[in-house]
Amino acid sequence: MYREEQDSVGKLNIPKDAYYGVNAQRAFENFQITGQRLDPLFIESLVQVKKAVALANMELGELDPKIGETIVKVADEMLAGNLHDQMIVDPIQGGAGTSSNMNINEVIANRAIEMLGGEKGDYTVVSPNDHVNKGQSTNDVYPTSGKLTMLKLADILLASLNQLADTFEAKAKEFAGIKKMGRTQLSDAVLITVGEEFHAHSTLTKRNIKRLEAVKDEVRALNMGGTAIGTGISAHKDLPQTFNKHINDVTGLGLTVAEDLIDATQNIDCFAVVADVQKTIGLSLSKVANDIRLLSSGPRTGLGELYIPSRQNGSSIMPGKINPVIPEVLSQAAYLAAGNSYTVALAVEGGQLELNAFEPVAFHKIFESFRVLSNAILTFDENCVKGIEVNKERCRELLERSTYLTTDLAIHIGYKEASEITKESLRDDKTVIEVAREHGVSEEIISAITAD
Repeated sequence: MYREEQDSVGKLNIPKDAYYGVNAQRAFENFQITGQRLDPLFIESLVQVKKAVALANMELGELDPKIGETIVKVADEMLAGNLHDQMIVDPIQGGAGTSSNMNINEVIANRAIEMLGGEKGDYTVVSPNDHVNKGQSTNDVYPTSGKLTMLKLADILLASLNQLADTFEAKAKEFAGIKKMGRTQLSDAVLITVGEEFHAHSTLTKRNIKRLEAVKDEVRALNMGGTAIGTGISAHKDLPQTFNKHINDVTGLGLTVAEDLIDATQNIDCFAVVADVQKTIGLSLSKVANDIRLLSSGPRTGLGELYIPSRQNGSSIMPGKINPVIPEVLSQAAYLAAGNSYTVALAVEGGQLELNAFEPVAFHKIFESFRVLSNAILTFDENCVKGIEVNKERCRELLERSTYLTTDLAIHIGYKEASEITKESLRDDKTVIEVAREHGVSEEIISAITAD
């Protein structure tokens, strides 16, 4: 069973029971791109925007209270999880997000019509454009909803990062007294403790937390009320501030009105900053994951200083082989975020004049990076870092066989003679102390360089 709806392109049959309308149906047919639906938090954000605008328009006398209150009721239903299946458009779409905006407008309008006793598609009762979209444009609704979504997803990523930082800190304390060989450029350097290494991992993770907290401020300023190009045409002059009051009541996200609504409509450079921070978080933690893979390599022919949890078979042909699958997946998440950052950069540059039409792909990739990084960091923490143990015997063995003491020795006898002792130690497979004694280095100096 179908109902007929019409837009400026022509007539189209819509499933009779559908809450979406002709605009969403046409977009569904035009944009079969990713095979995915809009992010659930983006749908939530769209609904919150529509609710807050309805409240603002009623306060400003711009919307019939009967219609406005019904829109708010529908929004509350959707915020409770209903009708999300009626959001049918693909995340990547032409039209700068118009398809997403009209999809939510139609769903809210048709449910409101139903509540008021009408038939779906009878937009004389509640109009997707004249009522649900009152005082708005896709060009302020869509970026505003995207920013709300980023703030929510940032908090999910922050939770994963905070958990990982706490685990690294706990491991730093657990491994505080375990000495090992430090390495630079994959070559023996000087002594360090395993605890110091893990404390450095914690410091890095906390720095990423600060980066992410700071970048949230990039997306708190909204262009809502700027409508098509930031001039506010078709909106009440007080809508930006009135909306901002209501959207903060609805979300609690600490949002502000953009200083310049035209700038905030034209330019989306803030999204490049978000994507770059995502990339930095991913790549910096991938470096940690790679270090842990290297230090746990083996079990017989690698460095073997760390034990990481065994999570699954590593080979379909080599019995008993275990691979570092959890660190590997974190690195792959980082690579995804890095690639997505480049996509966002291209989208940011691609805008022309008063609008950037490429926000859909930017949002899709930023949302993806937030979710993938959050999940990868969480599995890295739960399934790897929390279960790491130290092979103390291996650390001691490698430390004793290293030439790290020659750095301290050089302070007492000079760089040139210490270098000769180092070369002889490696050539003859002797310890530095053994060769130092052979070179006549005093026991007083040897005691000084071997003291804890």
